[in-house]
Amino acid sequence: MKWPRPPSNILTTILTLVIGASGAGLGWLLNAPIYMLLGPAVLVSLAGLAGARMGIALSLRNGCFVIIGLSVGAGFDHNAVDAMLRWPLAFVVMAVLVWAMLVLSRWLLSRFFGFDRRAALLASAPGHLSFVLAMAAEGGDNVARISTTQSVRLLSLTLVVPFVALAMGVDLGGTIAPDGAAMGATTLAVMAGLSLGAGLLLGRIRVPAPMLIGPMLVSSLAHVTDVAPGVLPMWLVMPAYIVLGALIGTRFSGVRLDDLTKGLAAGLSVTCLAVGLALVGAIPVALALGMPLAHILVAFAPGGFETMIAMGSVLGISPGFVAACHMMRLFILSAVLPLMLARSAPR
Repeated sequence: MKWPRPPSNILTTILTLVIGASGAGLGWLLNAPIYMLLGPAVLVSLAGLAGARMGIALSLRNGCFVIIGLSVGAGFDHNAVDAMLRWPLAFVVMAVLVWAMLVLSRWLLSRFFGFDRRAALLASAPGHLSFVLAMAAEGGDNVARISTTQSVRLLSLTLVVPFVALAMGVDLGGTIAPDGAAMGATTLAVMAGLSLGAGLLLGRIRVPAPMLIGPMLVSSLAHVTDVAPGVLPMWLVMPAYIVLGALIGTRFSGVRLDDLTKGLAAGLSVTCLAVGLALVGAIPVALALGMPLAHILVAFAPGGFETMIAMGSVLGISPGFVAACHMMRLFILSAVLPLMLARSAPR
């Protein structure tokens, strides 16, 4: 997914970072799972709902995506390459899940929450938020209601997935970066430069989250070939995750409480349905691929693209598998959603 362009106000960014860091500290004190993501997301969301202007500068956002992409890509090894041959099965199931999420969520929102068929379809789309909101604005739909429903989905999945993984026995006490010796300064600078170039190139061909995927590709290729072994230092990775958590929370900046009230129940209902469908689809894939069910569930959960990839890395899941599944979700949605919209006339 693409985030809306953040405000350029430096003070807004500083305030958001201070609140996000405070949320991370509070999450650490409460021993919350993946506190570096959940704490900032919750506290920044609450600040935005309270009326504070929250936002992250575009340059800082992209810089943190590069760091996270390099860190996630460092988890690649030769075993990950061997496992790629079995991934197409997951892609087939993902296609069925995307279609089922759209159809069932549209029915749910139309039947119980008063959405017309077109608005219900846009509000239930499992990803591509900027694309969805642009189509809603062009079609004269209630953009605020659709945006609130989608934002509730993104935040609730960020909060729910770690606890579901914890209930499935996943160890959440590990490090947020792969084990190994830290990269040297020269190697890190070269990798960052190549990552920026790859991100800009992918952005020109409209690949989702290019500043995350580009560094992931650069880092994974360097580690699989042993050209640039080593991992990113924790003093770089930890702040990047805190910024990502704060970025998640900025979705609720400027949202009015009455809009949140109207969209909360709808968003939570769609989220529960999506998680249930993801779980149903994850079970046969986990059995066929011989992977833990919790790992497949994170790869199938329709949360934020960047968030799910980062969360998968924290949970120790194959970064390539998670990224590939979420990219496939967005590609399938890009093809299916316009076709379904063409058949969904407003009520």
